[in-house]
Amino acid sequence: MAHRSPRRHVVAALISHGVSPFELAVGCEVFGIQRPELVDPWYRFVVCTADDPPIRSSWGSFSIVDVAPLSALSRADTIMIPAWPARCRPAAPEVIAALQRAQRRGARIITVCSGAFLTAQAGLLDGLPATTHWMYADELAEQFPAVDVRPDVLYVDAGQILSSAGTAAGIDLCLHVVRQDHGAEVANAVARRMVVPPQRHGGQAQFAEAPVPACPAEDPLAAVVEWAVEHLDQELPIEVLAARAAMSPRTFARRFRSATGTTPLQWVLRQRVLLAQRLLETTDEPVERVAQQVGFGSAAVLREHFGRQLHTTPQAYRRTFRQKSA
Repeated sequence: MAHRSPRRHVVAALISHGVSPFELAVGCEVFGIQRPELVDPWYRFVVCTADDPPIRSSWGSFSIVDVAPLSALSRADTIMIPAWPARCRPAAPEVIAALQRAQRRGARIITVCSGAFLTAQAGLLDGLPATTHWMYADELAEQFPAVDVRPDVLYVDAGQILSSAGTAAGIDLCLHVVRQDHGAEVANAVARRMVVPPQRHGGQAQFAEAPVPACPAEDPLAAVVEWAVEHLDQELPIEVLAARAAMSPRTFARRFRSATGTTPLQWVLRQRVLLAQRLLETTDEPVERVAQQVGFGSAAVLREHFGRQLHTTPQAYRRTFRQKSA
């Protein structure tokens, strides 16, 4: 019997006239570039539209010529809406109907920035949490009161429907999707290729006063972050972190939140879960030992935080991603 290659997961970006080049490029970069050294087959990425091509970009100086028709959505496993320029106008009925059909057949739908307005128009967000760019959050809540708008987060994973805030938050959401599909090790490798942080958690604030600098010699917070990642197996209370930064705990907490959009405790917990994911994927260490290596102390504590952040168990996660990497 002839060997049949695994079917590629199809990601279709739905665009219209006035599409933002950056948001569309995020999908092209994450899903469109083949990465056989990581996963083979990777995704198959297509761009489709209900408008007549060429599709004018929001920049106006160039257009997108090679675009598939709207019917391509019917074959998509994941649909990406990389912002929706006409957020204040009703979308074409055929676009709404196509999204509703996709939702009924179980396709995953992800939105970036104003893309949430289109899924809200289709009724797909009713009763669900969602986010958009902070500039549009009040508008989304006012137009669609049935949507639980979360204005202060990078992205929201509501299961089948996922939404992200503006611009760079789309990168975070797309890497989150890769992590769901292929595990933390693959998602981290893609992030390294893109020279972006491996993961900013969805609950992080949309913007911070200043990012943590990459060079630890220039900022004590960056040095503490680098040290903490290398010592996750140790106790890391805020007093220890603050002392390494030569700050009081109160000053350190304020500076850390301003720089990262989250608290030191939540950041440490997220880094521990990320390390646990990598160890579960790449080693055969018992779950109890993994818990100790990442600083949770016991398998029970690891299961609690794993379930809270990933909605699964360490054992189930290992079964899924050890099989995929085998």
